[in-house]
Amino acid sequence: MPSTTLKWLSLVAIIWFQAINGTNTDFPAYSSQLKELLSISQVHLNNLSFASDAGKLFGWFSGLASLYLPLWLVLVIGSILGLIGYGVQYLFITNHIASLSYWHVFLLTFLAGNSICWINTVCFVVAIRNFQSDSQVAVGLTSSYQGLSAKIYTNIVEAVSPHKKARTFLFLNSLIPVVFSLIAAPFVREIESTSSKNTSVGFAVMFVITIGTGIYAVMSSLQFVTSKTSSLGILIGLVVSLLLLLLVPVSVKMKELAGSCHKNWERLGVYYFTMEEGTNGERVKEGEHRIEVSEVGVMEEIGVKLMLRRVNFWLYFFVYLFGATIGLVFLNNLGQIAESRGCSATSSLVSLSSSFGFFGRLIPSLMDYLISRPASMVVAMAPISIAFFLLLNKTDISLYTSTAVIGVCTGAITSIAVSTTTELFGTKHFSVNHNVVVANIPIGSFLFGYSAALLYHKEGHEHVKCLGMKCYNHTFLIWGSVSLLGTVLALILHARTRKFYSQK
Repeated sequence: MPSTTLKWLSLVAIIWFQAINGTNTDFPAYSSQLKELLSISQVHLNNLSFASDAGKLFGWFSGLASLYLPLWLVLVIGSILGLIGYGVQYLFITNHIASLSYWHVFLLTFLAGNSICWINTVCFVVAIRNFQSDSQVAVGLTSSYQGLSAKIYTNIVEAVSPHKKARTFLFLNSLIPVVFSLIAAPFVREIESTSSKNTSVGFAVMFVITIGTGIYAVMSSLQFVTSKTSSLGILIGLVVSLLLLLLVPVSVKMKELAGSCHKNWERLGVYYFTMEEGTNGERVKEGEHRIEVSEVGVMEEIGVKLMLRRVNFWLYFFVYLFGATIGLVFLNNLGQIAESRGCSATSSLVSLSSSFGFFGRLIPSLMDYLISRPASMVVAMAPISIAFFLLLNKTDISLYTSTAVIGVCTGAITSIAVSTTTELFGTKHFSVNHNVVVANIPIGSFLFGYSAALLYHKEGHEHVKCLGMKCYNHTFLIWGSVSLLGTVLALILHARTRKFYSQK
């Protein structure tokens, strides 16, 4: 059977993919420049942000594809969609192709947004299948690294071409995922493991590295640090932290080699006895593995049609919509929000939100056995509404604080949601079910983003730019009230599922 080393190597490959797959999260860093290059209004710019999220409406295609196609092929398809979506926009902005209409750019952005779903689906499926008894921990750990994407891309751009952000971001967004797909495709697959023991040690080492990476990411996002450290230096630190994760599969391989040598020496002395005992031992391990898988404890294995009839699904759907999605809309508009308040450090804010989002995605994995998923959602939802009301204060400290809080909570809910889908509706149809759940993102992006753009346009007296606190004050009041409602719905979901989680 394949080595357990390959299982851990697949997890490292997934983490690397997640670290570069959040290509839509760097949109705020170049949105203002893109707005000028395309000569469009805030409403049209918001439509492009919505288009990226709208690609998730068809994310279930990737779920179906993962059921019938090899995972490496699903991965390659996703990266090619991103290459087309971002690549053609890059060629247009750099005048390498004839003029495109606004709606062409909209469709290309839609395609690029859909590409992320394909890569995410592969990452989640591999993590769940390869670490069945620790699927929640594996998914939480890997998905946390998507929170680093904006920071990684931003530091590359700041180091390479800080004055031509839009074209550089589009170029990197189109090329990097394709390169990674071709390199890592052989490792991103379901791997049969001979044993599920000692995974806790491997995860503990990864958590230590990940926490260190998160602290480094947050510290390097603070203004007094970035003013003294080059973007290239920060980027090198992030790359080194990603490479350190290879310590786990390397140590597992060394242990396997040592164990293999030990067994060979034993066979020389007591061949028949060892062989018989080894066979029995393997049977016990297989039985133990089946018990561990059954103890994951999902409520039911149900498909999409039945899921849509459940009250718990709709509570869960609207909690995500009024929590993580509204947080994503805020982060997508971060460039214009900072500009309207007279804050010029947009890149610093994007890096800050990315770093705290990374920690937010990681926290649920660290608290995996302490509280239930719905209870975790309640804890993550409440600070979002407080942060929006805090934004009514015009100081820069309130902007930075709220951005950090929303980044943490949005990341946490996004991570919690993956495990919640498997627990409430099962793992069998996860790839389709979860893509239906995240369809709330484009819906929320349109509703909340479009209303914010209209208010911005109105307060700017129909000019291209709006300056002052008035541009987003009403928007923050609406978003804060809606997220408060989401907190109440999360409490109801927690109450309805408390009996189920108490039996786990």
